[in-house]
Amino acid sequence: MFLAKPTVIVADDNGLVLEKTLSLLQPNFQVVGTVPNGRDLLSEADRLKPDIIVLDITMPILNGIEAAHQLRERGSSAKIIFLTVHTGSSFVDACFEEGASGYVAKARLRADLVKAINEVLSGHKFVSPTISPQFET
Repeated sequence: MFLAKPTVIVADDNGLVLEKTLSLLQPNFQVVGTVPNGRDLLSEADRLKPDIIVLDITMPILNGIEAAHQLRERGSSAKIIFLTVHTGSSFVDACFEEGASGYVAKARLRADLVKAINEVLSGHKFVSPTISPQFET
């Protein structure tokens, strides 16, 4: 029996980060789209209905936290994993308040992203271990 790979959209305006992210994801997941800002993420998520959305917080036009809020309001069933340089508790709190299932520090991209997606797909939350211990799951 053939099982389809989980589908992923990646939203990040940094080309180098996007390239590294895609190289990590493509062996295990079907990357169905990439977008450089939150506004484009909303339209692509509506169109493609991915299983997972990996998004940055700091993006032009519409930031990741606001995009996550709007995705939730639209009834998106995609699991949201933030991939960001922001490690402060106020950012982590804001992301989980907007429906995030995972929070990965960009400094731990290689070590944590695939693990985070697998944890989230299994119904768990994931936070990079370098983030404040009170957020560990």
